[in-house]
Amino acid sequence: MGNLEKTDSKIAGFIESEEKRLQNGLELIPSENYVSKAVREALGSVLTNKYSEGYPNKRYYGGNEFIDKLELLSIERAKKLFGAEHVNVQPYSGSPANLEVYFAFLNIGDKVMGMNLAQGGHLTHGHKVNFSGKNYDFVQYGVDEKTELLDYDKIRELALKEKPKIIISGATAYPRIIDFKKFQEIAEEIGAIHVADIAHIAGLIAAGVHPSPFPFTDVVTTTTHKTLRGPRGAMIMCKEKYAPQIDRAVFPGMQGGPHNHTTAAIGVALGEALKPDFKQYAEQTVKNAKALAKELEKQGLRLATGGTDNHLILIDLTKAGCTGKEAETALDQANITVNKNMVPFDKRSPLDPSGIRIGTPAITTRGMKEPEMKLIGKMIGDVVKNWNDKTVIEKVKKQVLELCKKFPLD
Repeated sequence: MGNLEKTDSKIAGFIESEEKRLQNGLELIPSENYVSKAVREALGSVLTNKYSEGYPNKRYYGGNEFIDKLELLSIERAKKLFGAEHVNVQPYSGSPANLEVYFAFLNIGDKVMGMNLAQGGHLTHGHKVNFSGKNYDFVQYGVDEKTELLDYDKIRELALKEKPKIIISGATAYPRIIDFKKFQEIAEEIGAIHVADIAHIAGLIAAGVHPSPFPFTDVVTTTTHKTLRGPRGAMIMCKEKYAPQIDRAVFPGMQGGPHNHTTAAIGVALGEALKPDFKQYAEQTVKNAKALAKELEKQGLRLATGGTDNHLILIDLTKAGCTGKEAETALDQANITVNKNMVPFDKRSPLDPSGIRIGTPAITTRGMKEPEMKLIGKMIGDVVKNWNDKTVIEKVKKQVLELCKKFPLD
């Protein structure tokens, strides 16, 4: 960062500090990952200079010959990777992508059905503080109180009663397989659009280690980071018959010019995901999550749903002697990054909930496998059970530093 250091040493210093933090810590937030140098090079390229309102071969600015080619290539790779009929790679991020889908199919006040945030859904799935909840009539479904699993019979009953125009599947804190086929069947039964938000599990779906919502689902939204291991961006994929509505909703409906540097970085990440080693990565991500879950249970910690089928683990600390916030802070001090999170039917607040959410995408990218998961599970157990003991936290921090040295970041 020679030029940046000369121009703005303060910003350069913050970036260097963040690089050290990443190098010397375990990133266990399930929505985080490490992109390749190639993705970072595309993201930091001259493409950030260009304005490209419109779509390939239909731009409102000149000089887009190469922008058109790279956007079309990114679309082609996404179609091949997911088996999608139509792909829009211009959404700025996952939340805008979801709102653009609403804009494509709904009028303000229309009824929509989404998963409750407190039970695993996303803000844009109808939470009252979000644009989605404020502007549409959202009906919320959740999980069964005993099993903490999705109850598709109850979801169907609710859909038949409420008859929403859109039904959203997908979650941000649900550690089990989602049956997209059942959601599609429910939507078709009432004449609704089924939107699958696969932001968390896109990489697992692309690699075939989680059932896919393609080709039967009406619309699919996803971020391009998380398990897909790309830059922070998003895509909307849909059946061809919905392509005009989706494209108009993105531009000119809710966005101006696309971020071409991000589009290029998405293309690079999709190209990487098409290679055989990405499938191995995704498979190992799930293996690691299962191994970590097993060790956490051995440490006496209760896991929501009793385990995991994907990359994500939700730990219920209700009987562990500390809150999610206390556990997050203590683990941070030990160089283990997690996020406090509500558990199903949590009686505490979102700012100080009863659980923590962890995942294996980033540590799997570093090359860690099952033996390391056993060690990490023990370290988490030690910190959580001794969250206010600085001696224990410092001991675990030294173990984390030693482990990270064995798996350096590029």
